[in-house]
Amino acid sequence: MPFLALGLTPNIVRAAARQGFETPSPIQTLAIPLILGGSDLLACAQTGSGKTLAYGLPLLQRLAKQPSHSPRQPAVLVLVPTRELAIQVGESLRNIANHMDVSVRISVVFGGVSLNPQLLAIRGGSNLIVATPGRLLDLVSHNAVNLSTCKHYVLDEADRLLDLGFQEELQAIGRLLPQDKQNVFISATFPERVLELAQTMLREPERISIPSEPQSEPDITQHAILVDTGRRTQLLRHLISTQHWKRVLVFVATKHAAEIVADKLRKARIYAEPFHGELSQGKRMQVLSDFKASRLKVVIATDMASRGLDIRQLPVVVNYDLPRSSNDYTHRIGRTGRAGEAGIAYTFVTPQTRSHFRMIEKKNSLSIAVETIEGFEPEIDASVVEDTSAGTSTGGVKGKRPSKKDKLRAATKLQ
Repeated sequence: MPFLALGLTPNIVRAAARQGFETPSPIQTLAIPLILGGSDLLACAQTGSGKTLAYGLPLLQRLAKQPSHSPRQPAVLVLVPTRELAIQVGESLRNIANHMDVSVRISVVFGGVSLNPQLLAIRGGSNLIVATPGRLLDLVSHNAVNLSTCKHYVLDEADRLLDLGFQEELQAIGRLLPQDKQNVFISATFPERVLELAQTMLREPERISIPSEPQSEPDITQHAILVDTGRRTQLLRHLISTQHWKRVLVFVATKHAAEIVADKLRKARIYAEPFHGELSQGKRMQVLSDFKASRLKVVIATDMASRGLDIRQLPVVVNYDLPRSSNDYTHRIGRTGRAGEAGIAYTFVTPQTRSHFRMIEKKNSLSIAVETIEGFEPEIDASVVEDTSAGTSTGGVKGKRPSKKDKLRAATKLQ
């Protein structure tokens, strides 16, 4: 089904086509007619499903048809959980708006940077605002934004907004918005807190849930490699060299690990940068820009990069550390294999984390053969470590990890 058949105007369809969007995704096919019709919407859409344009295209069209009361009074508000997602959504919407017949001014505001430049920019007028909750309230407190005339309200990644503790901010923003508006909630999952919030804010919403069917799943080849904890960086360097990866996104558990691994790769003459929450916004934007433009080969990231980042044609994702939850595993590997492209995901499994990896497999209905690579075989058999630590460990991720002495005793016992 073409975009034109969904009720979009030829102008919007041409604008989307110029950005390479010819055929709507399943979420776009279902959501666009409902949003054009003015319905409130509660949609479950997984990462990489095309949700931004699912609400962006119809809202830009409705915005073009209804002149704003004042250039300083926005008609559309999109709330997102992170700065990176705000930048990404704003870029996607601007790329469409730049090709429209009607001029639409889009403002993107987020915390972590100076408030004054954003104050000056948004006071110049805005038809559509993409914002993180805290910074939006900062702008409201400085009388830079009036939300009383918003006609369309979008919560993008609603579950993530609640996970990050934005409940009070969302309630405060809700009190500033008019009752008579269209509400669109899009979430990767429907936890109870999202449903409770939807009940208080949405009016008889239409509901959409796009199942993860085999034919719609991304083309990602998954590998699991058994390796000792201390040799993971050497293995990473080996894979980068032998597999000739041009770009790779590597996930680690902590900000400290991101810095350490990136530093070790740089010493091996592999251009790598860390990416985590303690970096300045300018540094994070520079890392992403260099990575997207292939000026940077490796990014070592914490889970803040597992959702919301859209890096086109990213060939490889590596789980250097296992994620704490099965959902995080899905979001991590979902950074590759996007927009119909094929991708590869490698996961490093240590003897101490093998049981945790089995839990991730089970919860995601996966069966991934654990391989070894010649020259990087673990020194101690994983089953021995798991048996000797039974009752005191959960795969080396939570609880007490076996010490070096424990491993040596286990090896001696095995011999």
